[in-house]
Amino acid sequence: MRKRVSLRTWATPLTIGSFLLMAATGLLLFFEWNIGLTTVVHQWFSWFFLIGVASHLAINVRPLKNHLKSAWGRASVAIFSAVLIASIFSWGQVTGPQLERPIMEALVDAPLSVLAQMTRRSPEALVRDLQDKGVSATADDSLRAISARSGAGVNRLLGLIFLPERASASASPVS
Repeated sequence: MRKRVSLRTWATPLTIGSFLLMAATGLLLFFEWNIGLTTVVHQWFSWFFLIGVASHLAINVRPLKNHLKSAWGRASVAIFSAVLIASIFSWGQVTGPQLERPIMEALVDAPLSVLAQMTRRSPEALVRDLQDKGVSATADDSLRAISARSGAGVNRLLGLIFLPERASASASPVS
């Protein structure tokens, strides 16, 4: 007969493990060392942290209520709630994350001739480089059009253009 796994058995270890992962990837992102899959892991594995914390809180609801009766408990909730609300607004600042989406859209919709200029290559050389990697393209094509036609993801195509040494070393030709 199988022994039932209780919430208490896994909630705290999940909270601890995912906290360590979130802390480590968060520090890497803070210092702009966005190598490999750091950002993706930080974003997606944060769900495990939230599940662990919610489960841990459910198990420890009475101590939590007692803590929130203290001045320190109420102050911590108030302060961090205020910071959360304030973080929703940009307060006139332009940040990197705000710029990412419009820049990405502009790159994806620009013709290859424009991307060639950005990478200091001729349009012909860029098209030839892509064709060498199995991507059929013309200088007037956008990455969105190439992606739709070939089935290759736009991130993969951007990698072939802006990170050619990394993209060619790590993957097979694009179909």
